[in-house]
Amino acid sequence: MAVDTVRAPVELTAPARRTRSWAGLWFALPFLLIYVVFMIWPILAGLWSSLFNTSLAGGDVEFLGLSNYAEMARDGAVWDSLWNTVWFTILSTPPLVLVGLGMALLAHRARRTGWLLRFSFFMPFLLPVTVVALIWLWIYQSDFGLLNAAVAWFGGDPVAWINDERTAMWAVVICTLWWTVGFNFLLYLAALQGIPRELHEAAAVDGATPAQRLWRITLPLLRRTTGLILVLQLIASLKIFDQVYLLNEGNAGPITRPLIQYVYEQGFTSYRIGYASAISYLLFLIIILVAFAQFKIFPAGRDD
Repeated sequence: MAVDTVRAPVELTAPARRTRSWAGLWFALPFLLIYVVFMIWPILAGLWSSLFNTSLAGGDVEFLGLSNYAEMARDGAVWDSLWNTVWFTILSTPPLVLVGLGMALLAHRARRTGWLLRFSFFMPFLLPVTVVALIWLWIYQSDFGLLNAAVAWFGGDPVAWINDERTAMWAVVICTLWWTVGFNFLLYLAALQGIPRELHEAAAVDGATPAQRLWRITLPLLRRTTGLILVLQLIASLKIFDQVYLLNEGNAGPITRPLIQYVYEQGFTSYRIGYASAISYLLFLIIILVAFAQFKIFPAGRDD
């Protein structure tokens, strides 16, 4: 006769409570302190300063409210300098991205001379801006510059490359391209080395030409890298100052003067720190909008 066995009910125990650990916060605390002291506090201090008539020359500090921003809206030099900055960004960003990509493709495909191409392409980026400015000042020199020597050899007249309205901005763009394209080249080269070679080999077996492999495999897989390079390049171009200031020996006129140089002139030449702070927040807002647009165009985590 079968004996029925009664099974004791299994007691379900509640899952162990998760204990909150603050260890991660302690590890992040040094970085957070540095971030607050050197990023958040200067931003807030600059915004507060833009509401006053603060001057490096001293004197009474008067609360102006939004008067500095109202003056900025009426100041034609602000908008001329902003246009110079935007125009430089428009002219410089496409070649800096495309030339960097072309250099990376060339160095990636080269076998025997790859090391030489990598060194040659990246070397100018390691130079300080003062050295770069001296090199290109000699090239652009009106009397005995290398570029005008080539023009004279072909029978042309000397050109004031830096001071001529037709060539001044292009002179800055070419100098910047030679100097900084190595950084974009390095990012693209690292991304190319991360693409599995098997993809190209399989496409070649299926009969795809090199051009088809470039357009159908390489460029789509570089989409996120291109997005990163694009936003970094846009921000860097909007913050242009050093090479323009040095190429013009501190006297850049309305032709090429960027917005940051006008901020510098108002703050450290005219000693109007409050007004300079207000102008700088115009550029800060533009950079924020550019970064936000990039995240919308190239959302994180998506490759399609």
